[in-house]
Amino acid sequence: MPKKSTILVRRVYEDRAPGDGTRVLVDRLWPRGMTKADVDFDEWCKEVAPSTELRKWSAHDPKRFEEFERRYKTELAEPVRAKTFDHLHDLLRQQPLTLLTATKHLEISAASILAALLGD
Repeated sequence: MPKKSTILVRRVYEDRAPGDGTRVLVDRLWPRGMTKADVDFDEWCKEVAPSTELRKWSAHDPKRFEEFERRYKTELAEPVRAKTFDHLHDLLRQQPLTLLTATKHLEISAASILAALLGD
């Protein structure tokens, strides 16, 4: 049985670390205060991010995370998001994958949901 690759979730503001593998920004919006030269990433897969409506509704409120997760998983079944999710899965098969996000609270982020789903 092949060894599972590692999935990491990091803030986009952190420097590349050994073992990061492919670094993919998974936010819809470009990180505030950063230029493309500032961000050490391999791809930007904004298509897999939650919809603007869902992002605004959740407002990164921990009390809304469970419902956010449920709604986001539903959105991930939409064709464009599903295709991008499959692409992330393909990247993970090749080497470790680091999902980058600008959010301050990684534990209640879409990136953490993606990491859990990719690890299943």
